[in-house]
Amino acid sequence: MKPLTDLPLISRLSSSVIRILGCNRGPMTLQGTNTYLVGTGTRRILVDAGEEKTANEYIKLLQEVLKKENATIEHLLITHYHLDHLGGVNYVLNMLKTLDVGGSSSTVWKLPRALEDAETTDPETKVQWQALKDKQIVEVEGAKICVEYTPGHTSDHACFMLENEEILFSGDCVLGEGTAIFEDLHTYLTSLKKMLAMKPKMIFPGHGPVIKEPEIIINQYINHRLKRENEILDVLQRNTKDITLSEMDIVKHLYTDTSQHLWQVAAYGVWRHLEKLSKEGRVKGEKGKWQKRPVSDTLQQGERHLDAQETFDGDK
Repeated sequence: MKPLTDLPLISRLSSSVIRILGCNRGPMTLQGTNTYLVGTGTRRILVDAGEEKTANEYIKLLQEVLKKENATIEHLLITHYHLDHLGGVNYVLNMLKTLDVGGSSSTVWKLPRALEDAETTDPETKVQWQALKDKQIVEVEGAKICVEYTPGHTSDHACFMLENEEILFSGDCVLGEGTAIFEDLHTYLTSLKKMLAMKPKMIFPGHGPVIKEPEIIINQYINHRLKRENEILDVLQRNTKDITLSEMDIVKHLYTDTSQHLWQVAAYGVWRHLEKLSKEGRVKGEKGKWQKRPVSDTLQQGERHLDAQETFDGDK
């Protein structure tokens, strides 16, 4: 693996965006969670809030920036429920009470984990929020943000488009380095295509450096997933009909250049690929053992899938 790009703890990225690292560098968080202070006036927006275990270090940086800018935070926008993005929220709220810049209280915003759910509290961190909606506008002086529902990495994931600068805060859908994990591959690919259609000039990701060529990188993400899917099918194809493989067996075939301490993460991604392929009738699995379906089975599965789709379409 190539070394990570060095990122300063605090960086001004544009006329209305300052990036503050979450001080939680690690294998899954890269240089640390990127949080973004957005706007130009006294009251601003904070995108993501880092995590609890490094919150004290992070809060010192955020407080330093706010004092220098003579600003406070009116809205906290959380991209998704993972603790490296949500865990620092209550620390931020407590710090804001100590600032000289007064005014109304801050509002925390996040999508529920299911759009029809009324979830407004995280049981682990006790963070409370108001429920975001797709296409909702959040605005302060110097910044107009549109909420874009982009599930796949998680079911509650949102990206935020800074419309006045055509900058997309991508959360963990697209990272500045490496690739992202996902809960649902089909949905994730759909969200990547939605991001392409937004045509951002730049992407400010949840981890890693700024992405200056969004179209190229998003297409690389899509192509990487399709390539990995074909590689998994190829590994299964090379085995005889009676042999089944586990997710880790497939990882050992495909991730020979990856450190073994990351194989468990890779196995999770392989499992999600296999789930998608199973729904499409292209593989079959039982108790964590997988094999490619024979062509005849695949055709029958495909016919059933088409029949179900026709029924679904007819119900619209």
